[in-house]
Amino acid sequence: MKPWHLGNTTVRSPFRLREGLVALSTSPLQGNLRGREQEIALRRLLGEHGIVGLGDDETYSVGRKWRSALNKLGFLYPEIPAASGITQAEIGQIDTITPNGWRLIRADTVPAMQECFLRALAAHYIPSVLEKNFDFSVFSPLRHTLSVMLELERLTGESRLNFIEMGLVVQLTNGDDDLAEIVDRVLDLRARRAASANKRKFDRQARDEAAQLHGYAPGTFNDYADTNLRYLKATGLVQSKGRGLSLVPEKHLFIERLIAETGVPESDRDYFVALCNGAALPTDNQDSALAVLDDLLQQLKNRGIPFNVGGKPTDTPADIEIIRHQIEALLAEANEEAYAVQQAAVWEEIAAYMELIITRGNRKTLSNGDEIEVPKAEAPAYFEWVLWRAFLAINSLANKPYEARRFKIDQDFLPVGTAPGNGPDLIFEFEDFVLVVEVTLTTNSRQEAAEGEPVRRHVADLVASHQEQSGKSVYGLFIANKIDSNTAETFRIGVWYTNADEKMRLDIIPITLAQFKKVFEALFASGQVDVGLIRDLLEQCGSLRKTHEAPAWKQEIAGVVERTVGQLSNAGQAFT
Repeated sequence: MKPWHLGNTTVRSPFRLREGLVALSTSPLQGNLRGREQEIALRRLLGEHGIVGLGDDETYSVGRKWRSALNKLGFLYPEIPAASGITQAEIGQIDTITPNGWRLIRADTVPAMQECFLRALAAHYIPSVLEKNFDFSVFSPLRHTLSVMLELERLTGESRLNFIEMGLVVQLTNGDDDLAEIVDRVLDLRARRAASANKRKFDRQARDEAAQLHGYAPGTFNDYADTNLRYLKATGLVQSKGRGLSLVPEKHLFIERLIAETGVPESDRDYFVALCNGAALPTDNQDSALAVLDDLLQQLKNRGIPFNVGGKPTDTPADIEIIRHQIEALLAEANEEAYAVQQAAVWEEIAAYMELIITRGNRKTLSNGDEIEVPKAEAPAYFEWVLWRAFLAINSLANKPYEARRFKIDQDFLPVGTAPGNGPDLIFEFEDFVLVVEVTLTTNSRQEAAEGEPVRRHVADLVASHQEQSGKSVYGLFIANKIDSNTAETFRIGVWYTNADEKMRLDIIPITLAQFKKVFEALFASGQVDVGLIRDLLEQCGSLRKTHEAPAWKQEIAGVVERTVGQLSNAGQAFT
């Protein structure tokens, strides 16, 4: 059988599609994306907005593949095949942004974005007039996968679906297959793998056997499974579980209602309309919306989180949606606070992510066998994210974890893009001081032009704010893989003038990520985890700037880092 996949194997990070749509929405290219020159122009547009790396692409396939991805998910109106008997005008102007596409553009929270992907994937059926080369009846891959996970939960008490189980079983089955038989195959594969002495060898042999049986390259099963897992997570209904997935507990009732909708589009026209507008969801129905709301309220009660519906109206699904989003936000905050507490126990994993960013690597296997990944296109977001996790691990925050970050995260606490402009990347407030952290992957002379003014302005704004409110000292910590001397000189001078021409002295210390990693690891390895030591390091580095120009100051900072690491190491040895 031919394996199926959700989304697009070229654009494996679904949320990047939103960035592409935003760029396209203000471009004259919208509605004019066909032909070699237009594909080149779309590729250039994506590159100019930092969404893709242009690199070497003699075929200019990036533009074509991005257009295809947006068409397939109904964010751009697809080309209507003449054989369908439907005119293009009945559906919408080819390659222009659809209602669900505009909904995604306007979504300003992760749950709102996830709803757009959910509506897109809930409307996606195969075979369809756009994807004909399948030899089974029309079915919904999304509902099919969720049904398998629910049945696994019923039989085993856990909805977990592993990567290899998606790759070699689920994506090779469809709505014509008996659900019980599919789950039996999943559990059989799981049992055989568990009994194997060498898991990697077992996986390789299993893929080779599937390749021979189905006539595909072994890597295809991994590529499709990886894409399927990423797009499933973009719906907000599932979350990571090891190298696989499990259902999000808060969405359990919603999922049950969603898979109960077993109908398929009655016509090709109905299919296109639903795809471009986004599928109707259970919560669009009053009775189902109330049932989901009642379930969420019970979850709040079970977790001891106060919430008063009070006199809030529940007359329409739209009214209920407002309350539901408020509850989901409270549950997400509670989950994030629990996640923050866990970070100290996984400090070595955090350091491993830093290593990937330092080396610009993609994947790393940890000592426990887990594999971590920093997608190259998302490295700037992961840079901010790993520093957020590092200070959560140090565990001395006076502000909440979701107040410390300005980037968005998904249900796996992974970054969804970088922090927006007009503010710092990260703001950590401690008992007696505030730390503003800014990061960049830029390493050449453009670093100062891109970061010098914004970083100083952001720190100055926080200094002014805390002078009026808390009286706490504010420090800036600028982290890059390499510190350009022009950037260091700007921060060494450390001056900012307000609109009233009042001179402000700013304490901004530039260090490399490798230097920060050394200090971070030393804190935990020595058992001396104290954010006060970070402040001491900043004070020492700041005290040296008056007597040194930028190149020498950078050397002095490196010396302070080495002495700090040495002192921590000695203290750790004495402690043991």
